[in-house]
Amino acid sequence: MPTSIITTDDLREFKLELLDEIKKLLSNQTKGTLKKYLKSSEVMDFLQISPGTLQNLRINGTLPYTKVGGIIFYDSEEIQKVLDDNRVHHKID
Repeated sequence: MPTSIITTDDLREFKLELLDEIKKLLSNQTKGTLKKYLKSSEVMDFLQISPGTLQNLRINGTLPYTKVGGIIFYDSEEIQKVLDDNRVHHKID
């Protein structure tokens, strides 16, 4: 196993790169990482559902969508609203 020497300059550069990456992650979190309109594959990834389940949510009217040409788009705010509206609250007695 070859050894390599790490200098203080290497550590400083690593620290700066790491801080930049953390700043990017935090700014994405505060901005919200979802785009305004999502394609079907993005919705399936986001909700962790299959294509069949997504189709059922469209057919039964649970998820509103827009079709442009052959591409189906979903409004990310509408998806969030559906999730909020269907939130289940359990009472603890």
